[in-house]
Amino acid sequence: MAFISDEDRQRIAEAIENAERRTSGEIVTVLTAESASYLHVPFLWASLIALIVPWPFIYFTWWPVQWIYLLQLGVFLAVLMLTLPRRIRYALVPSSVKRDRAHRRAVEQFLVQNLHSTAGRTGVLIYVSVAERFAEIIADTGIDKAVPKGTWQSIVDKLTSRLTEGRSGDGFVEAVDRVGVLLAEHVPPGSRDPNELPNHLIIID
Repeated sequence: MAFISDEDRQRIAEAIENAERRTSGEIVTVLTAESASYLHVPFLWASLIALIVPWPFIYFTWWPVQWIYLLQLGVFLAVLMLTLPRRIRYALVPSSVKRDRAHRRAVEQFLVQNLHSTAGRTGVLIYVSVAERFAEIIADTGIDKAVPKGTWQSIVDKLTSRLTEGRSGDGFVEAVDRVGVLLAEHVPPGSRDPNELPNHLIIID
């Protein structure tokens, strides 16, 4: 993924390894190009506009129904082609919908990566979805209950700031470091600290 370089991926992996040496908790980082394709949006807009177009011609012209139908079909296809490009498609999706889809994908990744099954329930997911410009940290109950309210969001705010600056590698590394400090404070290394989950940045295209 062009959003992040191979060098940054290596830096993130090293940051995770360093952080996990000081804790029995687990950190997983996930970067995805998009949380949903939203391909239904162009079809929805094209259908709505195509349904509206015929009415003026039905009431105010003597056009044959065949012409009106062809016009309606042409409008549908034209609007569909105009709204299919990814940049336009995403612009048509309300921000609340994009946030909801990205959050649901983050929760899904929390489960897919088995963060919910770590010893002590101390897994932490750092999730970024590029298309939605969305970042979230999801922490399991074992660590979440020990961390003051608003702590995760402060880390996310710094991460999104770095992403906006085009410093995605720095953003991930700093987020991992800060999460690692919290885990080291509340979940110190135990007598048995298996490295249960992957330490590299997981990329979903």
